[in-house]
Amino acid sequence: MNVTKSIGIFDSGYGGLTVFKSIAERLPDYNYIYMGDNARSPYGDHSFETVYQYTLECVEWLFAQGCPLVILACNTASAKALRTIQQKVLPFKYPDHRVLGVIRPTAEVIGNYTETNTIGVMGTRGTVNSESYPIEISHFFPELEVFQQSCPLWVPLIENNEHINPGADYFVQKYVDALLTKSAAIDTILLACTHYPLLVPKLSKVLPEGFKLVAQGDIVASSLADYLDRHPEMESRLGKENRKQFFTSGDEQVFNQNASIFFDAHVVSARVRW
Repeated sequence: MNVTKSIGIFDSGYGGLTVFKSIAERLPDYNYIYMGDNARSPYGDHSFETVYQYTLECVEWLFAQGCPLVILACNTASAKALRTIQQKVLPFKYPDHRVLGVIRPTAEVIGNYTETNTIGVMGTRGTVNSESYPIEISHFFPELEVFQQSCPLWVPLIENNEHINPGADYFVQKYVDALLTKSAAIDTILLACTHYPLLVPKLSKVLPEGFKLVAQGDIVASSLADYLDRHPEMESRLGKENRKQFFTSGDEQVFNQNASIFFDAHVVSARVRW
């Protein structure tokens, strides 16, 4: 158990590190614990029940490490597990803890990027099938048309470091074409998976000029900063020794090598065994 409290950041694998990087740049003084459930990733094609079970196990582990606040830096977990954890677990078992996701902060601002009121959402099957983004976006921007496209092969390509190779070009083009055929008015694409920012160089080459690509890291970081400003009772509980700890349920050496690519810095992790 840590003596000083930390902000917990969870993802099924590596993608959440892109969000963690943005958060740490925006809020550098805080203590952080990152947990990647690499042994059971990817979550994208798992059922709601399985994603909920896995996510809750990781959230409770982070609670046990002294994290009163946990960010689900995973769109699939945010779509399939967050609401149930917030409504059915926290009030009864952890009333002084909070769990936040990445979908709502993104939905609150995505309408500010489009000039045609038409956006595309690219994510895992789990995120797309949940309909979480169209539902959440409609609360803040009811005039927006939202078209979705699942990209089931993007996460495996990225996690195996194949996204930088020419072989990935076909699958980038394939899913972009599938999305753009749904509406000629799309002018903004939301990357609704925290892995996908690593594909921005390839996406930028295949998208028409003027398209906006929206990643979530800076959005979530800004939302978290605002949350802490509005909740001093939580902010005062968090340690500020600028400490970062990394944990994985998979192989530490593999995690360290791949995580350094996502986090853009050297990473040393420890293994958690369930």
